[in-house]
Amino acid sequence: MKLRRWLLVLMMLLLCLPSVVSTAQAKSSGISIQLDGVKLDSDVSPYILPKVNVTMVPTRVISEGLGASVAWEQSKRTVTIRKDGNTLQLTSGKTSALVNGSAVALDASVQIKQNRVMVPLRFISENLGLKVEWNQSAQRISLFSGPVVAPPPVSTVDEVRGAWISTVFNLDWPSPKSTSEQQKAEYIELLDSLQEVGINTVYVQVRPAGDALYPSELVPWSKVLTGIQGTDPGYDPVAFMVEETHKRNMEFHAWFNPFRANTDVLTASLDPSHVALSHPDWIVNTGKQLYINPGIPDARQHIIDTIMEVVDRYDIDGVHLDDYFYPSNTAFKDDAAYRLYNDGSYTNIGDWRRANINDFVAALDQSIHESKPGVEFGISPFGVWRNASVDKTGSDTKAGVTAYDSMYADVRAWIQNGWIDYVAPQIYWSMSNATVDYDKLVDWWVNEVKGTGVDLLIGHAPYKLGTSEVGWQSASEIINQLKYNRGFSEIKGSIFFRAENILSNPLGFKEQLQSYYK
Repeated sequence: MKLRRWLLVLMMLLLCLPSVVSTAQAKSSGISIQLDGVKLDSDVSPYILPKVNVTMVPTRVISEGLGASVAWEQSKRTVTIRKDGNTLQLTSGKTSALVNGSAVALDASVQIKQNRVMVPLRFISENLGLKVEWNQSAQRISLFSGPVVAPPPVSTVDEVRGAWISTVFNLDWPSPKSTSEQQKAEYIELLDSLQEVGINTVYVQVRPAGDALYPSELVPWSKVLTGIQGTDPGYDPVAFMVEETHKRNMEFHAWFNPFRANTDVLTASLDPSHVALSHPDWIVNTGKQLYINPGIPDARQHIIDTIMEVVDRYDIDGVHLDDYFYPSNTAFKDDAAYRLYNDGSYTNIGDWRRANINDFVAALDQSIHESKPGVEFGISPFGVWRNASVDKTGSDTKAGVTAYDSMYADVRAWIQNGWIDYVAPQIYWSMSNATVDYDKLVDWWVNEVKGTGVDLLIGHAPYKLGTSEVGWQSASEIINQLKYNRGFSEIKGSIFFRAENILSNPLGFKEQLQSYYK
């Protein structure tokens, strides 16, 4: 009896199996794919690898739908995909792929299913310069080849095509232990190389750490010039750089780290005239770096005075500040200054800190334009002002750090009060980053400057090219960002961080940028 009962159960399971299989197949075949709104047909149903959440599609979707050439080499079990100068090679079983010759990590490798070569759709699409969006409720993957925009609304002749030149740690210039003549030759070569790519504006870091790349009566010579802080390099680097930059009809903007006093907390190698030694009461030790306390009025004025040395003395085109205001994600011990300098107007230290930075920006703006009205004043803040989850007028992002809440930089106030001529937010995320999306941030910043008379420049991140962060496996990412920018008359150009990350040509970016600008 028991045997007959088990046989009966087994027969019923076998009868039900086709319906179970068909149900599973229907679930996997429910995924649809669109390119710019047009459905792409697939001879094998796309499916999702559950552990890594990667959508796999047959190469036919890539070749016929995306217009790429696809070649499968059976002996090596390798698929090669080519489109618009990009070459991708994926090998079955390998955890990395080759993107234009560089190894990039993979979440899922090539698979063979129903005699079809299946590849990870998002990885392929993003490395071919496409934006990918997933609609969970509709079970739909949407691919976008780029926004459809009208011809540029403004002439590109006056478009800012900028590069940050970092001197801190001798990153871009000058080379360590170089002579003055070598430094001059290196800067000329650097300028010529950048101009060849299409760069027309340089933002040179002239105050990397409470010091100066120019003879100053207030702060010591920077150690990046000679290896020893306070040592005269034998020439005036800023005078030389301004002259050489203008010879090439390029603009020179003096870049200042406003409130960073030193890149570490050590003071033994500092020159006696350095602010950390001459005014230790102004300094806050964060455990990693030394900061000048923005809450002390005399300290703020000291920084303005050092900047005005450059404005008054040199034929610069602009003064440029980065995001070194209050440090983020660290304790900042300024309770004593809060008690001393808060006149009762502020009930919390956050609002007081933002007021300190506002006072600094407004005073610097007034000083610059009273001295030289034609010199531009701009700031490059962190790319997210506030998240909409905290402030409904903020951007639709989920950034862990924001300019307003973490660095106490109320960029909106600077724009609305006209204290700056331009703002250059560091939008260092890709167009496919779900948490902080490039497109959404650009749209938000465009709306912030609209009708204010403040120009918008976009800070781009070629330093991320080739990293594992989503969207940075192809140099087309930044080219697509530039194309997106062209749709907005408020955007007057771009700045790239940094010079070396252009000229080292990550993933072929240098050639792509040069081609785009030409």
